[in-house]
Amino acid sequence: MLPKRYRLKNKKAFDATYRNHKVVSNGLLTIYLGKEKKDLSLPTKIGFVVSKKYHKRAVKRNRIKRLMREVARLSIKQDKLGKLNKYMSFIMIPKDKTIGMKYCEIENSFYSLLEKVR
Repeated sequence: MLPKRYRLKNKKAFDATYRNHKVVSNGLLTIYLGKEKKDLSLPTKIGFVVSKKYHKRAVKRNRIKRLMREVARLSIKQDKLGKLNKYMSFIMIPKDKTIGMKYCEIENSFYSLLEKVR
């Protein structure tokens, strides 16, 4: 599970991240980037959104959220967030193609998005 200090929790934080309008996307994932940090010692908050439009069954939605959380947790643990560390928050959203994907495919997609971040 993602440590509490890295979780994006309340609606205001999600709305602020969406309002920033910085988006990076590929075939499997979309990442909305928040504001840039002034103090780099603060942790980057991470949110995960999987809507009912993605899949009707909660089991499927929760599975993809678990996979995305694990990718984020391991990248924080191994200090591989790279340029995402300069943002206050980011939100990960899967696309329809991620249904039934394995962990390694989602991980590769996430790391390819890290390279796209300016």
